[in-house]
Amino acid sequence: MQSNKLSIKQLLYYIKIAVSGKEQDFTSGSIRKAVFMLSIPMILEMLMESIFAIVDIFYVSQVSVNAVATIGLTESVITLVYAVAIGLSMAATAIVARRIGEKDNKGASKAAVQVIFLGIIVAAFISVIGILFPKDILSLMGGEPDLIAEGYGYTQILLGGNVTIMLLFLINAIFRGAGDASVAMWALVVSNGINIILDPLFIFGLGPVPSFGVKGAAIATTIGRGTAVIFQILVLFYGWSRIKVRFKDIVFRLSVMFNLVKVSLGGIGQFLIGTSSWVFLMRIMSEFGSEVLAGYTIAIRVVMFTLMPAWGMSNAAATLVGQNLGAQKPERAEKSVWKTGEYAAVFMGLVSVFYLLFAPEIIGLFTSEIEVITNGALCLRVIAAGYIFYGYGMVIINAFNGAGDTKTPTYINFFCFWLFQLPLAYMLAITIDLGPLGVFLAITLAEILITISGIILFKKGKWKSVSV
Repeated sequence: MQSNKLSIKQLLYYIKIAVSGKEQDFTSGSIRKAVFMLSIPMILEMLMESIFAIVDIFYVSQVSVNAVATIGLTESVITLVYAVAIGLSMAATAIVARRIGEKDNKGASKAAVQVIFLGIIVAAFISVIGILFPKDILSLMGGEPDLIAEGYGYTQILLGGNVTIMLLFLINAIFRGAGDASVAMWALVVSNGINIILDPLFIFGLGPVPSFGVKGAAIATTIGRGTAVIFQILVLFYGWSRIKVRFKDIVFRLSVMFNLVKVSLGGIGQFLIGTSSWVFLMRIMSEFGSEVLAGYTIAIRVVMFTLMPAWGMSNAAATLVGQNLGAQKPERAEKSVWKTGEYAAVFMGLVSVFYLLFAPEIIGLFTSEIEVITNGALCLRVIAAGYIFYGYGMVIINAFNGAGDTKTPTYINFFCFWLFQLPLAYMLAITIDLGPLGVFLAITLAEILITISGIILFKKGKWKSVSV
């Protein structure tokens, strides 16, 4: 009994250290502890990111149907910003982690500056388009005239201020690469806290603040993210993390930037391949009616929420791989991945049992429509059947990214999503007439194939020789 109390006390102590961000050396000592220390703040960071979207939809849904639709259409365009930001962030994490592992903190700081420069350049280009053509963008996405008239201000502000999205992603990736995952987490806590307070204020108005409607959501979000970016920059300049940027570091370094772009192209490709395949799957699902589509949408939202812990662990694996390769410890890097993969698989396995047993009840929390619940539960159960592979696969794929080998996951995604999943989904659902079940089976089988392919290629060990 005493030992149980001690272990719980130790667990709470480690959580406190992980969240407080006490500096750790992840290239030596217990791998289990390293995974834990990195995963906890990274999981919380992912949860903060998902809360952002939930809060906006909660308030905006009280404005009008057009307001909600405006967010949906604008988010579709913002996905392109996310694609670039995620691709660059993968490269940033890999390069910064490698420099930290080499004990080259100055090199990590120089890389961080180039990441920020590149993010600002890309964001500036997108801002010009967003500020000048918001109505055209919504029209191109299929928005009705009354929707465009009501919602173009939201699109204009969100795209115009996309530099806050870009820098929040990129600077957090720098912190993760340095092993300062708690700083990344606190940046999103700041961002979320401000957004939660300002959303109702700007959407509905209060006192001297007028009611902006859906436009107010964009104002609140941009201020929230912008404040978080200021917090991140203060941390960088005042050296409250392993990365300290000095004014003399603020110069263009073309060789570092070129290396960053080269590594990030694979990451951008990975994200675009994945998101585009989901768009095509949604198109196939639309053939079976709105009830099926609604059930599928709810099930996928539930799935995405419980993937967050596995995402956190996969980000931890990426940081451990990068730092240990930098420290000339490839065996420790590999061992870290297998260990993290095991933890992710165990967690996802436990979640899958829960989903298999209680799928109808879970979907029923979101709707009372019997047909929606039936199809949503079927989707949840079929996907949950492959959940162990999801967890393991996410860790393996992100381990390649952490090594700077973003090409291998891109090839795996291209083959498994475009050449396997989409044709199989169409064949099973439409040709063989399995209906929605065919799409659900294709999703699970593709994820299993990704995991198996990733393990085979990871064992070959070519990622150990990638230089960044």
